[in-house]
Amino acid sequence: MRFGPVPLSEADGAILAHSVALPDGRLRKGCTLGPAEIAKLQATGRTEVIAARLDPGDIHEDAAALAIAQALVPDPESAGIDLRPVGTGRVNLHARSAGVLEVHADRVDALNAVDPMITFATVPRWQRLAAGEMAATVKIIAYGVAGPWVAAASDAGRQSLRLCPARLSRVALVETHTDPAAKLLGAEAITHRLAALGAGLTAHLHSPHREANLSATLAGITDAELILILTASATSDPHDVAPAAVRRAGGTVDRFGMPVDPGNLLFLGHLKGIPVIGLPGCVRSPALNGADWVMERLICGVPVTAADIAGMGVGGLLKEIPTRGRLREAK
Repeated sequence: MRFGPVPLSEADGAILAHSVALPDGRLRKGCTLGPAEIAKLQATGRTEVIAARLDPGDIHEDAAALAIAQALVPDPESAGIDLRPVGTGRVNLHARSAGVLEVHADRVDALNAVDPMITFATVPRWQRLAAGEMAATVKIIAYGVAGPWVAAASDAGRQSLRLCPARLSRVALVETHTDPAAKLLGAEAITHRLAALGAGLTAHLHSPHREANLSATLAGITDAELILILTASATSDPHDVAPAAVRRAGGTVDRFGMPVDPGNLLFLGHLKGIPVIGLPGCVRSPALNGADWVMERLICGVPVTAADIAGMGVGGLLKEIPTRGRLREAK
């Protein structure tokens, strides 16, 4: 592609690089100059214009952006991602439904390494998206790029995105208490979190904060696809009341603790094949915390292992929750 000043006598078919004000309006940048546009420019006294001219084998920005986007998501229905109409060298990709976004970061990086004029940006891996929310954008910076680069970028980024839609909808919450008369405060924020993915509480149970009582309550849960435990007192050890109760009920604890703050005191396990999340106390606040990352993936059918949680440390220092009982740094 050639870019720079072009005599109007040679500008037919060139792409206007910068908008030009006219007595009756303006010619917008990116428009292709034809006889009518050139005549309007000549009428202003201009003899040349800054423009881009594609060489043989170059692909216009819109065609290039669309080709790459179609390679990223060759089957929008199965990927759960819609491609919006192309314009100004850009195609935006949006979630078809609520879910979390799987991103193959190595493919994204490889695409962006092909040519600086070809760019692809996504939301963070496994970010929760609402239906219609933007997941990614393809943007061609120049007015055109060489065909081989478009092909290389398409190959590098092929099938790099997939929306994992919400699959679980029946959730049981068990809250423990040390004082039966105390008001339990955990359900409201949790209910809002679940609703964002179309899930809801099918059971909201209460138990004294004792291993035997909690174990019996957990063992009695029958109609749930996910079990959440929120304890009156913070779970501070793998053998504390809540994880011990899960084991006593016949379940397992697969991971205690996570490198995400707020959210360190989460534990993950299973009971009768149902995933169990021991929630940190910070879930009583609507602010983002580590439990969101685990809960959202599980609701969307994405397995979460101990190794997955161990890998959440990079980016795991989240915004502090002012209402926390013990802040990171004392004032």
